[in-house]
Amino acid sequence: MDYLLLISGLACLVIGLAGAILPLPGPPLSFGGILLLHYSRFAEFSENTIIAFGVITVVITVMDYYIPIWGTKKFGGSKWGTIGSGIGLLVGMFLGPFGLFIGAFAGAFIGEYLSNKNHNIAFKAAVGSFLGLMAGIFAKTILCIVMLLYSIVEIYQSFQ
Repeated sequence: MDYLLLISGLACLVIGLAGAILPLPGPPLSFGGILLLHYSRFAEFSENTIIAFGVITVVITVMDYYIPIWGTKKFGGSKWGTIGSGIGLLVGMFLGPFGLFIGAFAGAFIGEYLSNKNHNIAFKAAVGSFLGLMAGIFAKTILCIVMLLYSIVEIYQSFQ
């Protein structure tokens, strides 16, 4: 049973890392891997570590959907650009690996352009949405890498 937990936990951590970039729930998968490893004999995480990773996972997962919308606003986008960015993110999740990038950018651009018919303002809002999306991906990737490395260290120590 421990080997099944080990293999499943490592698989979740690796898929979670890929999911930090692809349209998969990366941090939640990685956190699931941490929990699976914790219940094996190969890794024992402290209660504080599990709580910290859990809280950070929830915060980054929620922020990942908000940051592109915030980026649209920060770069001068209106309510329409923000709505477009949100719709673009949702639609983009179903369009493959690059769908999120294209969806957030195109949604913000289209929403903002429909609002004010100004290409420059629409483009600026779309860039803000894209940069927000990239910031979210960066945060998710860092978190998933930290969880993976922390797990590898724990597993390595169990064989010592």
